[in-house]
Amino acid sequence: MFTKREQFMTHQSVSLSPGLYFVATPIGAARDITLRALDILASADVLAAEDTRTLKRLMQIHGVPVGARQIIAYHDHNGARVRPKLLAVLAGGKTVAYASEAGSPLIADPGFVLAKEVRAAGIDVFAAPGPSAVIAGLTVSGLPTDRFMFAGFPPTGKSARTKWLRELREVNATLVFYESPKRLSRTLAEMADILGAEREAAICRELTKKFEEVRRGPLNELAAAVSDAPVKGEVVLVIDRLRKSGDSGSLDDRLAAALTEMSVKDAAAFVAEELSLKRRLVYQRALELRGEEDRD
Repeated sequence: MFTKREQFMTHQSVSLSPGLYFVATPIGAARDITLRALDILASADVLAAEDTRTLKRLMQIHGVPVGARQIIAYHDHNGARVRPKLLAVLAGGKTVAYASEAGSPLIADPGFVLAKEVRAAGIDVFAAPGPSAVIAGLTVSGLPTDRFMFAGFPPTGKSARTKWLRELREVNATLVFYESPKRLSRTLAEMADILGAEREAAICRELTKKFEEVRRGPLNELAAAVSDAPVKGEVVLVIDRLRKSGDSGSLDDRLAAALTEMSVKDAAAFVAEELSLKRRLVYQRALELRGEEDRD
């Protein structure tokens, strides 16, 4: 999963409070891991990972020895069987460091049930935050980041997926999804049909890796492009929030009504939120309607 072998980074053995440590791991570039994450991986009594091979490789790159410590696979298929084993280790006062396959644990990751049961047993849960494909996708998408919703992977069944997309259509936030490149063309076509063909979106592929790519455009154009040239690699799909009617007449009508009860500044803020438009643009239009000049 890592782009290249890199120089060892400094880590140190530290004293950890007993409990479960969720360790975020790189989604591509190996050097994206934090120094604290390396310290935890070097110091925990027991290591657990969604993919033990990936964790061993990451630790090897950064010169963190596994030594004689036990390293346990924990994933969707063995969770019910392995959780009691991890809980027993923690109940004995030891520390466990769990690493996701890539990114932040519990985000589209099997760690949630483990965290829930550990807390229910009265054992502390700690986070070593770091890389996240959700945040990386938002960062490079060029779409609003002030309010967003991570919706995970779309359902695989068509009827369930249609219902799910219809429920998301009116969400007043930027939407973030994970999707398999094999299903991306189908998903984009359905999103264009249900969420809106002209809705702006970004396909963020292979983030932080050698072939990182971001494609931006309306959903219908992206759907057509992917249909003609399928993509490869891990995909984060970011879609703009629903833009309500923002034509001049609609905007002017709402501003005119708001200006009868509010100041220019408050009216602009209110209407911008209502129509999901940039506040600055709405404020300038409010000034024009009032016949004032922008003195900012």
